[in-house]
Amino acid sequence: MIEVRSLRDLLRLFFIFRREFQLAFVVTVVVAILGAFLLPRQYESTARLLVKPGLSNTLPIEASDRQTLVAPSTQRDPILDEEQLFTGRPIALKVAESYLQENTARSPEGWWQTVKSQIRQLLAGLKDSLRAVLQALGLAEAQSPEERLATELIKRLSIGHEPGSSVMVASLRWDDPAVAQRLVQVWVNTYLEVRAASLERKSLYAFYQEQTATTGRRVEQLKAQLAGHLSRIGSSSVEDYLHDQSNTLQRMNAERFQTSAEITSLATSLISARQQIAGMPQQVVTEESSTLNPDRLDMQRQLNGLIVERERLLRVFLPGTEPLKQIDQNIAELRQQLSQQAEHVKSSTNRAPNGIVVNLKQQVADGTVRLASLKAQLAKQDQQIKEVRADLEQVMAQEPEVSRVMRELQVAQQNFLLYADNLEKARIDRALDSSRISNIAIIEQPTFNPSRVFPKSLLIILLCLPTGLAVGLLVIYLCYLLDQRIHDGGRIQARFGIPLWTTLQQLETPQPGDPAFTASLYRLLSQLPLERIREQGLKVGLTSSRHGEGCSFVAERLATLLREQGFTVRILDSANEPPPQALQALPGEVILLVASALLANSQAFLYLHHADLIALVVKARSGTVPMLESSLAMLDTAFKRTDGIIVNFRRFEVPSRLLDFLHRTRG
Repeated sequence: MIEVRSLRDLLRLFFIFRREFQLAFVVTVVVAILGAFLLPRQYESTARLLVKPGLSNTLPIEASDRQTLVAPSTQRDPILDEEQLFTGRPIALKVAESYLQENTARSPEGWWQTVKSQIRQLLAGLKDSLRAVLQALGLAEAQSPEERLATELIKRLSIGHEPGSSVMVASLRWDDPAVAQRLVQVWVNTYLEVRAASLERKSLYAFYQEQTATTGRRVEQLKAQLAGHLSRIGSSSVEDYLHDQSNTLQRMNAERFQTSAEITSLATSLISARQQIAGMPQQVVTEESSTLNPDRLDMQRQLNGLIVERERLLRVFLPGTEPLKQIDQNIAELRQQLSQQAEHVKSSTNRAPNGIVVNLKQQVADGTVRLASLKAQLAKQDQQIKEVRADLEQVMAQEPEVSRVMRELQVAQQNFLLYADNLEKARIDRALDSSRISNIAIIEQPTFNPSRVFPKSLLIILLCLPTGLAVGLLVIYLCYLLDQRIHDGGRIQARFGIPLWTTLQQLETPQPGDPAFTASLYRLLSQLPLERIREQGLKVGLTSSRHGEGCSFVAERLATLLREQGFTVRILDSANEPPPQALQALPGEVILLVASALLANSQAFLYLHHADLIALVVKARSGTVPMLESSLAMLDTAFKRTDGIIVNFRRFEVPSRLLDFLHRTRG
């Protein structure tokens, strides 16, 4: 566990894992150099084939007539079919057989080729023995040498084309450029032969000829059946007959609906007219004379007289007196009687027959006659509709058979045209196949390339140093991630929640006056409660996970510093003395209880039981995070506390000369 905050920490990280870096760098460089010289050489031979549109396409000639079964050209690349055929196992087996025959007949030239041939034979024998053992155990399947070589050839062969291009590029890698060229040449020739043989259509012309004759006879039979059905119907087409009859039936239904609606409307009108006739008077008054009502006039004169009399009494009596009340009552009664009298009275009346009633009776008579006529018309329309529906039902019963015959006739005619068209195409293809004419053209013969394509020895040698450097840095980073050792106290408090009291440097040559070490001791001294020491005394327990962490070293250096400050110091070591029974520190006295090796010393807990403060000493580069967690857990279980952590023997791995150089460089 190391904290990286600056370039100096990165340099320190480099020097901590310097051996790992050097090992990874050397191994990478050695492996790269050995690979540059010892990896088997591979040479490549390339051939280019042009796929021209037209004859001998991978699609059959029927594909153009069955578009629903063929993917659009924007989504399908026909050259992919050619590539699949080129890399097929049958072709690879034939190439393997040809190679084995040539390799058996050819003897190696030169001593180096002979040595390589002997080594290959030895390795092949070992492989065959191992393969036989695996086959006997049931872990491998039995394969012939041709099949194994075909599998190897397919792995080493690569074929492809650029998007939008019609040129196939076939490349094969082998350990000999001449052999690679011969293998590609044999492969291309075998591909062309197999393709021509597989795409030959000798029987296709006879098939289409037979199907054309059969389909023609079927068309004639269906035409005769259709003519017989149409003659029984009496029309040139069932669809036209059904269309005409349907229009006629629709028109008759509309007329019947109008007649029915008119009957309903007329019947309703007659009922309404009869009700109006019953509710109207038979005679009406033609002339009438009237005069003013004499009784009303007499009452009006009396009322006027009473009003005049009341005005006269008001001159003598006050309102509310008996005379005025009496006259007001008379006036009110007279006004009530006056309101009940009519203003005019009839003097004479002349009567005559009601003209509206006479007119309504005439309309009722006419409507009755019209209603009878409409009912007769409705009955006639129902009879006609019934007859038309009977005809339609008769034709509809025959319609499925007629439609079936028509559909079969249409399909037969389409098939006849299709077979006739493909018959001509098949005749042309048969003639071209006989002449071995193909749409595959070799635009570049297999090349002889003496330059090896693998390995690139010079490039590997040039890149081995930067690659080794990158691998070494990667190893340093992985070691940094996996390293559980404690190198300093930078992240101890954040990780464990225990304060870091101080970090003591490792002294290569002990010097009492070393300023950095002295400053660390004074930092440790500042963690102690000095006022409490002067007043009550203090017991400090120093413990560690195991022996050799430096508890005694820290106790001695701290004791020396405390004595210089004027305190009395006693050091008690659990390894030399039994645990004290009643230990009491005097004012101004510090007792240092050294109880190292918690994991192996049971008396350490007895010493720490008397301590006022407990500090855990950790040795840098030796103590680990799991060990520290285990020790803190034991202290927490035993005493419920750990007051501080002291990192001892801390080393700064960066050489001082390099630091001085960096300081000078940075100004």
